[in-house]
Amino acid sequence: MTKSAIIAIVFTFIAQPALAEVSFDSPGKADLRGLIADIQVSAAGTAELVSYRAGNKIIFGEDDRVEYFQAPEGFREAADSVVSLWKSQFVLREGGSGPYTLALDTYGRRYNLCPGVRFAEQSVGAFCSGALVGEDLVLTAGHCIKDENTCKSTRFVFGFGVKGESEAAAGQVPESDVYGCAEVIKRDWTNYSVSQNGGPQQTIFGDDFALVRLDRKVAGRKPLAVGRDGGVKKGDAVMTMGHPSGLPLKISTYATVVKPIAENDRFFVTNLDSFGGNSGGPVFNAATGLIEGVLVRGDGDSFLQTFDGCNIFHVKPQNAGVGVSANKLDKVLEFIPELPL
Repeated sequence: MTKSAIIAIVFTFIAQPALAEVSFDSPGKADLRGLIADIQVSAAGTAELVSYRAGNKIIFGEDDRVEYFQAPEGFREAADSVVSLWKSQFVLREGGSGPYTLALDTYGRRYNLCPGVRFAEQSVGAFCSGALVGEDLVLTAGHCIKDENTCKSTRFVFGFGVKGESEAAAGQVPESDVYGCAEVIKRDWTNYSVSQNGGPQQTIFGDDFALVRLDRKVAGRKPLAVGRDGGVKKGDAVMTMGHPSGLPLKISTYATVVKPIAENDRFFVTNLDSFGGNSGGPVFNAATGLIEGVLVRGDGDSFLQTFDGCNIFHVKPQNAGVGVSANKLDKVLEFIPELPL
């Protein structure tokens, strides 16, 4: 599938009822393809990375990720229901009420990024992503929520994103955007190590998902609908939203399912631009706007060290590499309420 075809499908997606209708605020925007000019990444930006392990991921081809404020309205409404996961000790407040303060680091400093690497000046802090799929339900990766204790020590923070040009993501968050964990409803994280005839061990990847009930219903945000009719196939356009490396929310488009999907496979493989903190984020079918998977694994180490000793993004061709995996949803669908489409 060509990039232009993916663009057409992705921008059809924002008009789907599962998200929102697009409003065009200026002349010349009646054609959805015209919106592409509004979210093109600056040529001055450098590309980024992903890894084969759950904690790493990379960039395929051009780095197509955009900020919250750069996206069309339909994308932003969906992004409002994507949540960042934080360790509780990094979400602080004095007293028992009022806003929370996020303990933040700088992306460039944390990862020793070279001058000019994209997003280096932005704040980081989250460790995973997730999606609101019920009034108090968050879908994420199983390796992000390892057990009940991990869940109880996690804070689910909505709205961590760049909301305008030259703005930084807010380091102070209203109480209404911060939630705790009430219980883990359903979870699996299963990998198998196998060896044939005494040869090297190989990892067989099983399921990697978690469905969490929050400590109260989420106010002011709409649950996202999940696909229930067979999922995606090779060549289908997909996109994701989440918090790569703990950054403010990024939207990654222009990707496809890159390998055939067997009936017994527990995941499908894409060429989404993503990083470790994207784990747990929703992977949408761009043609329907429905969540079809949970992003769980990447393709290679996220960064490459230069001869100067600093790091740049790991970039692969658009059509090469192991790929970025998304867990199927069939084993958790019965616990997610159906939404009107």
